[in-house]
Amino acid sequence: MALSISLFAGEQADLLPILEPVIREGRTYPLAVNASHAEMLGYWFAPDKTVYAASDSAGRLVGTYYLKPNSTGPAAHVANAGYMVHPGARRQGVARAMVLDSFAQGKAAGYLALQFNLVIASNIGALTLWRDVGMAEVGRLRRAFRMPDGTYDDALVMYREL
Repeated sequence: MALSISLFAGEQADLLPILEPVIREGRTYPLAVNASHAEMLGYWFAPDKTVYAASDSAGRLVGTYYLKPNSTGPAAHVANAGYMVHPGARRQGVARAMVLDSFAQGKAAGYLALQFNLVIASNIGALTLWRDVGMAEVGRLRRAFRMPDGTYDDALVMYREL
């Protein structure tokens, strides 16, 4: 799939067709499955985040990611990011393109590394991709994420120098 990735310049609500299905699935992000649109947008567009969007060759939004400092002060040189792909565009290279773009954008912004704080252990597709692009597991948080069915899953902390 031919993609264009750039700083998001549209109306925030334009990303709801991507954000809402992922959040409603309740398997990857720390938001309630019944979160309101305002809560979803507030999370994704928090003031510390820079938001990017991926569009296909027809100009349709197919993915989005944010980049932000993982911490503050003397630890602000490590970035954090989150990625979402529209359900209709999954398994077409959108997430890979966005993570590679985030590496480049992060490096250009002066970050020295990228850290993911909450990669759900059962999210095999994401784990496979993150490992494939050089992210390394540096920690495991036992039973850190409650799944929609009430069971608990581990979360991984992953890291990669830029």
